[in-house]
Amino acid sequence: MPLEKIKPVIEQTLSQYKKSGILKGKEAVIVHIKPASGKKGLRYILAGDNKEYIKMNSNSYLGLSLNKEVIKASEKAVKKFGTGPGSVRFINGTFSTHIELERNLADFHRKQSAILFSSAYGAVCGTISPMISENTVILSDILNHNSIINAIKLSRPKEKRIYPHLDMNALEKQVQELKGTCSRLLIISDGVFSMRGDYPDLKRMVIIARNYSHYFTEGIITIIDDSHGIGAYGKTGRGTCEVTGEYGIDIVISTLGKALGVNGGYAVSDREIIEYLRETAPLYIYSNPISPGEAAAALKSLEILDSKRGLELLSYLQDISNYFKKGLISAGYEIINGIHPIVPLMVRDTEKTLKLVSYLKQNGILATGLKYPVVPKGDECIRFQINCTHTRYDIDYVIDTLEKYRKKYY
Repeated sequence: MPLEKIKPVIEQTLSQYKKSGILKGKEAVIVHIKPASGKKGLRYILAGDNKEYIKMNSNSYLGLSLNKEVIKASEKAVKKFGTGPGSVRFINGTFSTHIELERNLADFHRKQSAILFSSAYGAVCGTISPMISENTVILSDILNHNSIINAIKLSRPKEKRIYPHLDMNALEKQVQELKGTCSRLLIISDGVFSMRGDYPDLKRMVIIARNYSHYFTEGIITIIDDSHGIGAYGKTGRGTCEVTGEYGIDIVISTLGKALGVNGGYAVSDREIIEYLRETAPLYIYSNPISPGEAAAALKSLEILDSKRGLELLSYLQDISNYFKKGLISAGYEIINGIHPIVPLMVRDTEKTLKLVSYLKQNGILATGLKYPVVPKGDECIRFQINCTHTRYDIDYVIDTLEKYRKKYY
């Protein structure tokens, strides 16, 4: 059999993963979600386990994945158009819900145009790759998401440079060093860094791009992936651009699968850029789009986000996140304290991180431990993600559980 020669190599690799503590292992399977009742929020039931769990690692920040209006919008579109698109966009796979969603996303972001992709990862790779020519140099934050790293790797730019995390002085110095060495310069960053909940100074980034753009024949292009920002923070949910007060980023990439609670990804920019991506992005051209039902669900989620109800959800999310952070600090834990609902509890040791994740699960709490190489050695942590389905009762229970753990093991 052809695979017999490769299997020992694969088994050895997996064994090394397990030995080093980075093997993800068998995935937990959710078989039921119990609705909120009284003081309790949602409870999750896993396969082979009748225990009820509080999910502290969901990126459905506004709880819209279970919103009745969103579900109804999806069902209505499915009945009208079917469960899938049936083909790629340019071979009659474009439905009215796709067009309306792209138009509304562009308006929401205050941009001219938008393009949908079948996933957020695909949106990052599908957008960045066509923007890179053989005479392009990339400047990328050292903690950028894996999708950005792979998009750059697959695109084979003339040169790639990494700047220290959030360090705009270092970024400007690298731009100065590159003057006249390439035709096009791309500055690429996460909007919100998913492992930490922090974000770049977009005002400074845009100023740098504008001040030095004339040194490059095709200019400097700024790109952010704000998948964890849109619908998660900012007074109206417009993410890092709103938080920093800077809407001058050239291309904003984001997801429909986190705060909007659906599936898929997208990019917004000037009309000419989006039309260029439609003609050149393989992940758009050769991949079926999100289903008409998913597009309809995302439309409803976006409508809710951009309404009075959305403001209420965002306000509650901010309040409940702050409540959780204060509780962790009072309990004596070290956290990366910011304004985003991502709350990293710093453990700074792989074995201790795994032990705490296990303890939380034993006590009915699902949480994610981040270890090397996902985070640098010494930055091991529990990444909590607060969302609008969490109640004060839920948060109090999690904090109380963590207090008991600290008294017992620290």
